[in-house]
Amino acid sequence: MSAPEPSNDAKIPVTILTGFLGSGKTTVLNRLLRKPSLAGAAVIVNEFGAVGLDHLLIEASEEQFTLLDNGCVCCTVRGDLVATLKELDRRSEAGETPPLNRVIIETTGLADPAPILHTLMAEAELMARFRIGGIVTTVDAVNGAATLERHVEATKQVAVADRLLVTKTDLVSDDALNALLHRLDHLAPTVEQTVARNGEIELDLLASLPADAAAAVTRIATRLEAVAHHDHHCGPNCQHDHRHDAHHGIQSFSFVIDKPVEWDAFARWLDYVAALRGEDLLRFKGLVHVADEPERPLVLHGVQHVFHPPARLDRWPSADRRTRLVFIVRDIERETIARTLVKFASIDADSIASPVLAAA
Repeated sequence: MSAPEPSNDAKIPVTILTGFLGSGKTTVLNRLLRKPSLAGAAVIVNEFGAVGLDHLLIEASEEQFTLLDNGCVCCTVRGDLVATLKELDRRSEAGETPPLNRVIIETTGLADPAPILHTLMAEAELMARFRIGGIVTTVDAVNGAATLERHVEATKQVAVADRLLVTKTDLVSDDALNALLHRLDHLAPTVEQTVARNGEIELDLLASLPADAAAAVTRIATRLEAVAHHDHHCGPNCQHDHRHDAHHGIQSFSFVIDKPVEWDAFARWLDYVAALRGEDLLRFKGLVHVADEPERPLVLHGVQHVFHPPARLDRWPSADRRTRLVFIVRDIERETIARTLVKFASIDADSIASPVLAAA
């Protein structure tokens, strides 16, 4: 006689943390991982592009952490996600790692969460051990309204959420924030909204997510039907191609620079790029080896015209001390950025390692 299937409460919740490019997912994830209740959580981070940086900045132990890179978990690496979850469960059951009490999946900013949910729910072996533990979607208060207009992925991320987390609210006026919240009410009228400042969120954010997997399926189907209706009426500026706007010029590329950089020149280059092509600079991330303080790299984040103040780490997160720059852009050629690096950042062209191009 086969063993009874675990009750829903006994299954391991899988929480999906999603949100568009630059909306603050990694900051939120680091805040969550500091909570004692998540000491037994495993983290799966999906990065779009061949050279990733976010995984170096997540405050999780090696045994907690898994990286799925160079592809999006909603399409090209869905099989990797299934295999990873099964392996996490096996290692926990075998006592090779601490008991597993939750899995958090941080998606790429271009991910459509629906195929991820379908993947989890279609795998009978997975659903015998795991359950959907809710979807948290981050929305950038600065760029959120424009993003929802231009990218259907962002709309779907909002539509399937169990909790909306509005970030960067200290950078916008009350009127702009209220307008965005009203828009979110229209897209997801029954979803609770939480306003975060500097990634700080309420203690029970994950605990208060719904636990009824069957109800989740019905809820998701209903909301996706509403999104499909929006797709049909959203006008000429909407982008629909599930393959991450492949026909709309979105791509990711990376630069690896072998030699330390001079910060003053590098900062001028950043200002130039933001001023020249900020609207099409969907996401920029950098880990920079600065000549004047080589033991403490700078972390850089930018979304369109907005660049956050550089943050200096106490030490390098890995043995690799090269500067790494990651771009996700629309209609900007890699060669254009490379030329500006050499011209405005005083970077020797020979010090730029041959990067890997990851087409969207």
